[in-house]
Amino acid sequence: MSSPPRRHLLFLTGKLAEKHLHAVLQEMQPVDFSYEVRNIGVSVAALMTAKMIERRLGALQGVDQIIVPGLCRGRLEDTAERVGVPCVRGPAHLKDLPGFFGREGRPVDLSRYRARIFAEITDAPLISVQACLERAEAYRRDGADVIDIGCLPETPFPHLEEVIECLHEAGCQVSVDSLDSDDLLRAGRAGADYLLSLRESTLWLADEVPATPVLIPDARGDMPSLYRAVEQMSRQGRDCYADPILDPIHFGFVDSISRYRDLRQEYPQLPILMGTGNVTELTEADTTGINALLFGMVSELDIQAVLVTQVSNHCRSVIREADRARRIMACARADNDSPKGLDDGLSALHHCHPFPWRLDEVQALSRDVRDPGYRVQITEQGLHVYNRDGLHSHVDPFALFPLLAELQEDAAHAFYMGVELARARIAWQLGKPYDQDQELRWGVAVAPGDDGPQQGVGPHAGAGAETGTDGSQGGQ
Repeated sequence: MSSPPRRHLLFLTGKLAEKHLHAVLQEMQPVDFSYEVRNIGVSVAALMTAKMIERRLGALQGVDQIIVPGLCRGRLEDTAERVGVPCVRGPAHLKDLPGFFGREGRPVDLSRYRARIFAEITDAPLISVQACLERAEAYRRDGADVIDIGCLPETPFPHLEEVIECLHEAGCQVSVDSLDSDDLLRAGRAGADYLLSLRESTLWLADEVPATPVLIPDARGDMPSLYRAVEQMSRQGRDCYADPILDPIHFGFVDSISRYRDLRQEYPQLPILMGTGNVTELTEADTTGINALLFGMVSELDIQAVLVTQVSNHCRSVIREADRARRIMACARADNDSPKGLDDGLSALHHCHPFPWRLDEVQALSRDVRDPGYRVQITEQGLHVYNRDGLHSHVDPFALFPLLAELQEDAAHAFYMGVELARARIAWQLGKPYDQDQELRWGVAVAPGDDGPQQGVGPHAGAGAETGTDGSQGGQ
């Protein structure tokens, strides 16, 4: 029986990275595909765009798949349709290419998740209907599935019904969060989809309205009361969620985690909700890591819903973080693997592979440069700037600047290099990847579009970009 024909892959690259791409592919041998490397006429692979590829691609006879540099901009789906060959983004750095194929070229699937996100508008009684709608829309963009209207103790909420109606008209599912029975009854009669939170003593509310109740213990840690409430809902054939309540650190945090475990063991099929705000809001630490850990527990315990709050300034991206965390954990769980190496969206400060290049490799690259444009790279040893006149290295941009003679009479170029060296030093200090002419990547901590333009601005940015980004740092 003959073996199936090998795939033939076309790797697109720029002039500066072409030699390195050939070397990496050679080091990967043997591989289960044949390949061609094609320089499409740009100096730097990172400057490649989908439209540029279409114009410069050339003949594709026998090509089964096109591998495009990871930093290439544009919609590759449209390019693939027009050229008739599938196009796939490879890694941003050439050194990651073996790992890319180590997973057999299979992209990480972050489309799946199990836990639904309830995002709470915590001060809804104090803001207008329009403000509630605007906040709900922002929460939905960040990944919320249900908009939770947070009531406040002893605070009138005359526009509660109007908020629910308007959110429904906007296409939102709505929950209402209150310990006041009158608020919950009004909310249920106005059509709220979920009511947070009913106790054993207030289960009568579930008989009055069709909303799905979220059950909590009558008192802190009173699991028997929660079990009785769950049993009563079960006897009535009513759907419900149960929430043992996650307590803050030093106020029962570890014990409360045990309650979630006990609840899952007692009721293997019961939908459970976990509220994370007591930990994210009351712990002054970067919430990306906190959410990663919490959603790891959510995944292990098969918790179906998570209530998140975004109140404190340090929690400003919690919904985006929760959305990414649930997807990463779902992917890892599906593969029966740890949540590492799948996605770096929760790595806002540090990175697993911050320094892809050694100092001797940068020194070798610098010797091949024949033009005056400055390249900026980082290694574990510090910052490195080079052009045809030589290589300069230091950990302090202020020490480097006097050595860059061309900048002394060129304010625009000096400004551009100041920005790049500042980015490079931040990346070096924190242990983050740095690519010249690219914003530092902060994962989901920065909203899409909030990190500014991706290319340098100013009259000399092009010179630095054209000769200094991905081509010298490893893009295809």
